Amino acid sequence: MVEQTLMIVKPDAVKASKTGEVLKRIEVAGFTIREMRMVRLTEAEARRFYEIHREKPFFQPLVEFMISGACVPVLLERENAIAGLREFIGKTNPKEATPGTIRSDFGTNVQYNAVHASDGPDTAKREKAFFFESPAAD
Repeated sequence: MVEQTLMIVKPDAVKASKTGEVLKRIEVAGFTIREMRMVRLTEAEARRFYEIHREKPFFQPLVEFMISGACVPVLLERENAIAGLREFIGKTNPKEATPGTIRSDFGTNVQYNAVHASDGPDTAKREKAFFFESPAAD
């Protein structure tokens, strides 16, 4: 089944000029880019986007990281896109990610791991709306 999912090239990868390489690899892997933009999240937007983690100890550092620079949300489409993208980018911790994955190649730790990807259909729908159908997309 063809699905849509969201990926974000995080501020660490944008600052390191890896956005183009990440997008190239995504396209080579058969994902179609449907929408894309560069944004600088406000603190309120980052808090709202990651609200599911608000009770976790890494929430505030994550918010601070995500507002530290520009990021690039990308709406992707492909057969089995959600699971396929999660596998393609690698485990959250780059040290545990399979060599050759985005996180293995461009991430440095659990927080600075180059990209975010939706983890399921409901999350993908919410995250797509956040960046491409909400006031955050203005």
